[in-house]
Amino acid sequence: MEKYQKILVVIDPTTDDQKALKRAVELAQKTGAVITAFLSIYDFSYEMTTMLSSDEREAMRQSLINDRIQWLNDIIATIEHKDITIDSKVIWHNRPFEPVIEQVLKHGYDIVIKGTHQHDKLKSVIFTPTDWHILRKCPCPVLLVKEHSWPINGNIVAALNVGSDEEEHQSLNTKITEEAINLSKLILANVHLVNSFPGTPVNIAIEIPEFNASEYTESMFNHHKTAMAEHAQQYSIGTEHTHVEEGLPEDVLEKVSNELDAELVILGTVGRTGLSAALIGNTAEHVIDRLNCDVLALKPDGYVSPMES
Repeated sequence: MEKYQKILVVIDPTTDDQKALKRAVELAQKTGAVITAFLSIYDFSYEMTTMLSSDEREAMRQSLINDRIQWLNDIIATIEHKDITIDSKVIWHNRPFEPVIEQVLKHGYDIVIKGTHQHDKLKSVIFTPTDWHILRKCPCPVLLVKEHSWPINGNIVAALNVGSDEEEHQSLNTKITEEAINLSKLILANVHLVNSFPGTPVNIAIEIPEFNASEYTESMFNHHKTAMAEHAQQYSIGTEHTHVEEGLPEDVLEKVSNELDAELVILGTVGRTGLSAALIGNTAEHVIDRLNCDVLALKPDGYVSPMES
């Protein structure tokens, strides 16, 4: 898939095991992409050095940067990346997500790949504020890497919203499905389309005695099933690879991806920012921290990052 020609990998400064970089190499071996291993660093002890001269402060800062450049280059040297170019870049910045998005806007990267943090005691993935900022504000696709491998003949899950007539959702469905098909050819995987629909609103069932909940649920199911069949048919995807279930998106996606032992889930994020993001949260975010496989998050066409000036 020629579209992934420039990959930006966000390096984790807390570990020598860079799973995002390994995944990027895996992808680049199939696309011939050039990889940039990118690290943003900041040492708060630098704030305490105001009594030093500006030259001394700059020397201290440069020394820290040089140290991390050497560390990063040593890590790159340990990863098998024959015939693949891996550049390294270390930037001094106290808000790690900002320089990542700035790099994408300035240099036109096709995808950002970032590892997730495993919480040792809880055995679950912890998403940092940096993860959420990048997911919400990065204009290009973001691949969050977990521990799951990418076996040949594995399964890719495309998370759709086929029941909506909104143009944004429909175009995003198209984008997600096409991305899943392209990636499936690249990594030799099977594509599954998944759609959830909400259950019967409890307040309606209580307030309107003659309301038939089972009829309503069946009607909703048939509506989504038909919409899914029409969508899948456009891409010659068989019914055995389509899944329509009642429930919240995070519950349905977790269930189906676990049943399929999916290696990758592809979903859309509308990239809400500001107060609505803080209060409502994004469906994509509720889904992502429940999955134990890699997640590729796509933005709708026409999305503009709030960091674009």
